[in-house]
Amino acid sequence: MKKRIYLTYPVALIKEPLIYRAAQLFNVVTNIRQATVSDTIGLVALELEGEPDAIEGAINYFVEKGVKVEPIELDVIE
Repeated sequence: MKKRIYLTYPVALIKEPLIYRAAQLFNVVTNIRQATVSDTIGLVALELEGEPDAIEGAINYFVEKGVKVEPIELDVIE
């Protein structure tokens, strides 16, 4: 299964390797589709691929860390 999401990082988390950690913790493949990062905000369009439970776990991980998560309307389901 694949799911695309937008991540909005607050200033305090911009330099944290959260995408890497989520991939390691939840065994999902991450694909950064687009990103804009500055000193004040981080915006990432991210594709997650893996088992549905693993994808939900990764999304919950981002939320728990303080990252705003929004779905991208054009999800791809395989």
